[in-house]
Amino acid sequence: MSGTTRKKKPSLNLQESFESIKDLLSTTKTQLDSSDISLRPSIIENLGRISALAESFTDGRLKADRDCTDLCDTLDQEGVTLWNISGLVSKYPDDDGRAMTGALRLAAFRLVEAGLEGKPGLETLIHVLGLASKTGATLSALGQYDVAASVLTSAAKYEEMMRVEDDPDGTYRHSKTCVRTVYFSCRMESAWQEGNCTVAEFMAQKLMSKLFCTRESKNVTSPGPVAIYDEQRLVLPAHDRVVLAAKLHRIGKTILQDQAVKAQGKASDAIVWLRKAFGIVDQEEANPGALELKISILRTLARAYFLSECYDSAEATLEELTPALDASKDHKSSEYQELRWLKLATLKKRQPGDTAILAAFKSIINHMDFTEANVTEILRELRTFGHQQTLVSAVTQYLLQEALQPNDTESESVDRILLSLIVHCSKDEVHSRAMESIHQAFTSVCEADTELRSIPAAACLSLLWQYGDRHYHAKRWLLAADWFAAGSHRLFRAQHSTSASKCHRKAALCYIEQHEYSRAAAVIRCCPSNEAATHYLAFLVATFQGLEDEAIQSMYGMVNSPDFDRQMLLLATKISHESEMKNVLLAVLEALLKTLNISNSGETVVEAMALLRCIIRLVLKLLAEPTTTRAILIDSMVAHFRTAKILADTASKQKAVSLIIKDVTWLWRTAYNCAVQGCSDWDGFQEQISALFDISKDMIEMFCQASPVEVGPDLYNHLMNASFSSIAGRGSANRILFSALTYLLEVFAAREALKAHGAVNVRIMPPPALDIEPMREISAEIKSCKARISHIIESEKITGDDDLLRAQYFLHTLRVFEAEILAQLKDWDQLSKIIGDAVTSGSLAVATYEAIADILWEEKECPVNVLCGGLEAVLHATLDHNSLSLEKYARWLRAIATIILARNTSADRIKAIGYIEQAVSMMENSVADESYPMDERFWLLATSYNTGFECLEASLLDEAKRWFEASTVICKFVPGGTERAEKISETYAQLLSRYAPT
Repeated sequence: MSGTTRKKKPSLNLQESFESIKDLLSTTKTQLDSSDISLRPSIIENLGRISALAESFTDGRLKADRDCTDLCDTLDQEGVTLWNISGLVSKYPDDDGRAMTGALRLAAFRLVEAGLEGKPGLETLIHVLGLASKTGATLSALGQYDVAASVLTSAAKYEEMMRVEDDPDGTYRHSKTCVRTVYFSCRMESAWQEGNCTVAEFMAQKLMSKLFCTRESKNVTSPGPVAIYDEQRLVLPAHDRVVLAAKLHRIGKTILQDQAVKAQGKASDAIVWLRKAFGIVDQEEANPGALELKISILRTLARAYFLSECYDSAEATLEELTPALDASKDHKSSEYQELRWLKLATLKKRQPGDTAILAAFKSIINHMDFTEANVTEILRELRTFGHQQTLVSAVTQYLLQEALQPNDTESESVDRILLSLIVHCSKDEVHSRAMESIHQAFTSVCEADTELRSIPAAACLSLLWQYGDRHYHAKRWLLAADWFAAGSHRLFRAQHSTSASKCHRKAALCYIEQHEYSRAAAVIRCCPSNEAATHYLAFLVATFQGLEDEAIQSMYGMVNSPDFDRQMLLLATKISHESEMKNVLLAVLEALLKTLNISNSGETVVEAMALLRCIIRLVLKLLAEPTTTRAILIDSMVAHFRTAKILADTASKQKAVSLIIKDVTWLWRTAYNCAVQGCSDWDGFQEQISALFDISKDMIEMFCQASPVEVGPDLYNHLMNASFSSIAGRGSANRILFSALTYLLEVFAAREALKAHGAVNVRIMPPPALDIEPMREISAEIKSCKARISHIIESEKITGDDDLLRAQYFLHTLRVFEAEILAQLKDWDQLSKIIGDAVTSGSLAVATYEAIADILWEEKECPVNVLCGGLEAVLHATLDHNSLSLEKYARWLRAIATIILARNTSADRIKAIGYIEQAVSMMENSVADESYPMDERFWLLATSYNTGFECLEASLLDEAKRWFEASTVICKFVPGGTERAEKISETYAQLLSRYAPT
C-alpha cells in the first residue's frame, strides 16, 4: 500500500469521521460484489482511506469527553465484516488478489481497533493481537514493511495489556502464549524486513524465551549451548513451529548472503539465527515437512561455519547431512551438489590427505551431469591442487572414466578432460608418471570406442608438441621424445592420419640429438616410407653413424618421395659436408643438381654452374684417394663436364655467357688439367680423356668469343693442344695412328713437357672394328681441328717459333689421322687429296710421309693407282728432303716398280727403269753406315735382268739395253757380281746376235 495510506486527514470530530467511514464503506461494499477487476485499484484506495479514518477515529476517541459506544460497536461490526470478506477475495490470472486482501485486513484491523472498548477483556485482546499479527504478516508479504510495522507497533500496547492481564484459572494461558508467539514472530520478521535489526533480534529473543529454555547440547554440530525444546512449554502447533524455523532460517540465510559479499563480513552473525532455526526443526522428526527444511538449514549452517573458518564444525555438520543425502531419491539436485562441493572446500581447508579429498571429488562426479558447466567447475577446482600431482591425476582419470560411460555425456566433456589432463601432466615433476597418465587416458578413450573430433584432436596434438618443443629447446631430448611419441597414439589416427608419422619423426629427431641413433632408427621405421621427411631423418641417422651406403639410399628415397622439398637437399648438403663424407656429399650434390629447374633465368644457370664446380672438385678429391672406384668416378666427372658444357651452350645462345665467364674459365682449365693427368695415370680411359680435351676445347673457344678483350697466345696454345689431343684420343684405336702419335710425343717431350702436351702418354690398344658413322664423325672432327689450327696459324694468334712448330706438327699428324680414317672409309679420292697436301707441306712432314705410305701399303683394298700415286708422291717428297732411310726407300721403290711393271706398258717400263737407275745411283752414293739392303739389291738385279730379257724378246731393243745395262751395274753391288755381270753380258750378246740380222 502506498505511503499516503498512513497520512492522517485534518482533525474532524468523531461524528464526521464516523460518517465518512460509513459513506466509504457503503461505496466499497457495493464494488466488492463486482467481478470487474478493473475496480480493484479504486477499492484498495478507498480501503486505505477507511484505514486512515479509522486510525484517526481511534486517536480522537481517546481524547473525546463524550460517550461514543454506539459508534464503536458499529465500527467493530464493520471491521469484522471486512475481515471475513478478506478471506473470500477471488483470484484471477491478471490479479492474484493479495493486494486486495492486504487492504481489506488493514481496514478491518483499524475498524476493530477503533471499535475497541476502553478496557477490553483478555479474550478481546487475544483476538485483536491475532488480527494485528495476521495483518502485519500479510502486509510484510506484500512488501509494505512500513505499514506492517505500523500495525504491529500499534498492537504492542495490546500485547502488553494482555501480558499484565490476570488469568487466575489459566483458561487463556495457552491462547495467550500462542498469540504472543505469533505476534513476536510477525514483529520479528517485519522488523527484519524493515531493516530494524535491533527490534528483530529483540523479538527473536522474546520468542525463544517463550518457546524454549537453555540446556547443554550434545549435538556435535553446534558446540556450546543451543536451544532445545522444553516439553512443558510446547505451545505452538507443529506446522507453526516449522514455519517459525523457516523464518529464522530465512533471516539467517539473508544475513549470511549479505555478509558474504562484504569485504569484512561476519558470517558468525548468521550462525546465531541458523542455530535457533535448527534447534526448532531438529526435534520435528515426526513432521514430514521438517526433513527438507532441516537439510536446508544444515546446508546453510555448514556454509556459515565454513565462512566463519570453523572448519571442524562445518565438516561435522556436513557429516550429519550424509544420511539425509543418502536417503534422498534426488541425488543429483543442485542443493545436494552444493553440499558435496562445500564438503570438498572444507576438506581442502583442513588438508586431511589425498584419500579424503579424492573421495569427495568422486562423490561430486558420481552425482553430476556431464555438462560443460559441471566439467568446467571440476577442472577449475583441480587447478587449485596443482602441487598435488597424484591427486589431480587420479581425479582427472576418474572424471574421464565416468565421462566415457554410456550416458548423455556431451562429447565436449571428454575433449576438455583430455586437454586438462595434458596440461596438468606437463607440470608433473615425475616425467614417467606424467607419460603413464597420458597413455592411460588415451587408451581409455580408445577402449570406450569414443572418437575424438578433428578440432579437439588437433588441440591435443598441439599441446603435446608444445610441451615437447619446450623440452627440446631446453635440450632435454629424451623428455621431449616421450612427449612427441605420445602424439603417435592410435587415438589420433582417425582424424589425423599423418599425425603419427609426424610425432615419430619429432621423437626420432630428439633421439638423434641425444646420440641414441639405434632408438632413432627404430622410431623412423614406424613411419611411412613414402614421405620425404622420414627419409631425411633416416639420412641423418645413417650420416651420424658413418654409414655411407645407407645415407645415400635414404637420400635417394627422399628425392623420389611425392612430398619432396628441395630445401631438404640443401640441409643434407650441409650435414654431409660437416661429416666429411665425400661420397655422400657427392651423391647429394648430384641430386641437388638434378632437382634444379634449368630455365631461362640467368641466376639458375649460375647456381647450376656453382653446383657443378663443387661436384667436380669433390670428384677430383675422391680420385686422389687410393680406395675409390676410379671407373665410376671418371665417368661421373666426364658426365658433369658435359652437363656444364650444355649449360654454357645454353647461356651462349641467350647471350648470357658474361654471367658465367669465371665458371667457363675454371671449367676449361680443370678439364684440360684432368685430361693431361689422365694421360699418365688413367690407363684404359682413352675415350674419357678425349672427351675432357674436347670439352676443354669447346670451353676455350667460348671464352675467346665472349671475352671483351683480346686473349693471349697461351690460350690459343691450349686450344690447339686440347683440339689435337681430343682427336688423337679418338683416333688412338688405330694402329697406324699410334705410331704417329708416339713419334709426335717423342718430339715434344724434350721441349715442353706438360705445357706443350708432353705429359700425354696414350697407350693405344689394337683397334676394334669401327662402324661407318663413328668414323665419319671422327673424319669431320679432324677436318674441323685442322681448320681450327690453320686459322690460328694464319691469323697469327701464336707467334713463338716453338708454338708454330708445334702447330705444324699437329697439322701433319692430323693428316695421318685423316688418311687412316679415309682409308677405312674407302674414300680414295679424298685420300689422294690428303696425300697431295701432305707432300707439299714442307720438310716437317717427313713423318707424315712414312705414316701415309704405311697406311696405303697395308690397306689391302686400296686401288693400285692410288697406292702407286701415293707411294710415288711420298717417295719424291722424301727424296727432295733427303729424310728417308735407304731401307724404307728400297722397299717403297720395289713396291712402286712392281706396280708399274705390272701394267706392262712402254711408258710404265720407262718410268720403272728410271726408279731402278735412281736406286743404282743411291747404292753408288751410299755410305758404309747406311747401305742399300742386300735383299733389295738382288731384287733389283733380278727384276732388271728379267725385264730386259722380256723387252728383248719383244724386240724392244732400246728398252732391253737399258735394263741389261742397269742389271750389269747392279752386279757391282752384290756378292759374285763379276761373274754375274759376265754371264749377263754373255746372255745379252747372244740374244742380241739372234735379233741382229733383223
